[in-house]
Amino acid sequence: MIVIPQGMEITDFCPAQHPADSSDKGVITTHFDYHCMEDNLIKLDALGHDNPTMIKMLEEMAGVDSAVISMGDPSVMAVFSSPAPLGLPSDDEIIGMTGTIGIPEFGTSFTRQMLYETKPENFDTLVRLSGFSHGEDVWIGNAKDLILSGKVTVQETIGCRDDIMNFLISKGMGDRYAFKISENVRKGRGLPDGAEEEMGRFGVPGWYIESCKKMTYLFPKAHAVAYVMEAFRIAWFKLHKPLEFYSAFFYRRSQKNTFDVDCMTFGIDRVRAKIKETRNNPDAKPKDEDILPTLEACYEFYMRGFEFVGIDLYESDPARFLIVGENKLRPPFVAISGLGEAAARDLAAVRIGREFISIDEISAACSKVSRAHLEQLKTLGALRNLPESSQMSLF
Repeated sequence: MIVIPQGMEITDFCPAQHPADSSDKGVITTHFDYHCMEDNLIKLDALGHDNPTMIKMLEEMAGVDSAVISMGDPSVMAVFSSPAPLGLPSDDEIIGMTGTIGIPEFGTSFTRQMLYETKPENFDTLVRLSGFSHGEDVWIGNAKDLILSGKVTVQETIGCRDDIMNFLISKGMGDRYAFKISENVRKGRGLPDGAEEEMGRFGVPGWYIESCKKMTYLFPKAHAVAYVMEAFRIAWFKLHKPLEFYSAFFYRRSQKNTFDVDCMTFGIDRVRAKIKETRNNPDAKPKDEDILPTLEACYEFYMRGFEFVGIDLYESDPARFLIVGENKLRPPFVAISGLGEAAARDLAAVRIGREFISIDEISAACSKVSRAHLEQLKTLGALRNLPESSQMSLF
């Protein structure tokens, strides 16, 4: 979103036109290179994130207000360094050396490796790691080399754009010039003319100056803090309310069509085999890569002693994974590949107050659910051995 000064129009700053492929002549599109305007206009990014939705679900299921979770909880902090707090071994080749599978910001193979290499012990370090992972030319070939070589600690490196300004001010540099340097670096423009000499005059180490010169984008610390707070709260639920965590996580993944009920609900051996197959396939398709985080979470789910029960025509929720007993989850209708939420809700609506006597009757009552989906439900045992037809054969 670009904020335009009062009394001016966007066309005072950039060209605009009606889109060529649209019949709606009321639509106007703009064309501009933001970097040509950024010194004169304010840009606001309206970003969509589903982490707050997941946290809200967790709060409702567990009856816990996430706002009271301490950001200094040592038991949760330990999850970012080891799977041991989850009751899992540290030598499992699939889970790896951390407990952050399924934790936003820290659940990818890249960030889990970063956690292993830095072994964070406090919230501030997690914020820096978030800055490393979101920045460009900040970690690989830069901070990572400095840390692993033993030259500096994580706390001494640059994680977010604010770190540069605050560090230079702490060295005695004036606020305005420190801000100018940090702005240049975070936008990938390098150091302003004369800045390297000025930084040296204030005792800034050479490695720090070289690190600044390599960076092409730096993440704002306020964003990093917000993301890490969400991740920390979700990690608390993963540790203390695991079934609620996996229910919410699998719900999110099924919304993205990355929950494969045929593979994931039939035991750990099938999940393990699929993970190894995907990881070892250099020609894996993007869809296979997308489903890998869900497979890893399913594997961990089984390793922690949990199980799935089958999808059921009368018991399954349209969209949510329901907790059954003390250690089981029941997948929803949308876990069926290609079965959308609208059709799933329609199926749940038509079952109210009735008991079907055949698959044909379900099909007639719920036209949004295709015969192919009914066949999948039948294969999974969700239709309780219902016959195909309501007609009775006498001979």
